[in-house]
Amino acid sequence: MEDTAAAAAEKASSYRYWVREATGDAAPLPVPRKLDPAAAAANGNGNGNPPPLGSVWNQAGTWEEKNLNSWANSRIKDLLGSLGSLEFPTGKASIDEVSKCSGDAFQVTVRNKKRVGYNYELSLRFRGEWLVKEENKKVKGHLDIPEFSFGELEDLELQVRFSDNKDLTSNDKTRICKDLKSFLAPIQEKMRMFEEELKGR
Repeated sequence: MEDTAAAAAEKASSYRYWVREATGDAAPLPVPRKLDPAAAAANGNGNGNPPPLGSVWNQAGTWEEKNLNSWANSRIKDLLGSLGSLEFPTGKASIDEVSKCSGDAFQVTVRNKKRVGYNYELSLRFRGEWLVKEENKKVKGHLDIPEFSFGELEDLELQVRFSDNKDLTSNDKTRICKDLKSFLAPIQEKMRMFEEELKGR
């Protein structure tokens, strides 16, 4: 009986799972130390990989889409609103405003890679003056750009829609349309700037 009690006492003294006070043979307590922010950023998530793109909640870098419509609409209007005027052999025209800017712009993070894209439909209001039947005729209308997407600027189309063309003959309209399509190159240039800025966001 005494042997059993002694064995139990020895076992109890060697069992330290619930011991709350540090003893001589216990492991030392960890010492907190500050992280260097630059080193932490360079080390990314601690495994040597670069920090993930996208939101904090999306550490795995899976699919995440960010809406950029507000910025894109405003930027397109600013860029195309600054096109100014063009002069032609028998007339001149200027862009008054971007009357329609309909579409979406977005940034997608997928597999920790960032991609951007957009699709838009635009209409620019123009006004101009052409020599028609030996007198200067004021002409107003819209330059419509059907839906286009990121990377499709070379295939951009420009359609001319006149607001009031009662006094214009078919030949006059053809000539004026040809002149107005000269706005295509400056529009493409402004949209290239937009695409570069979009990629940098």
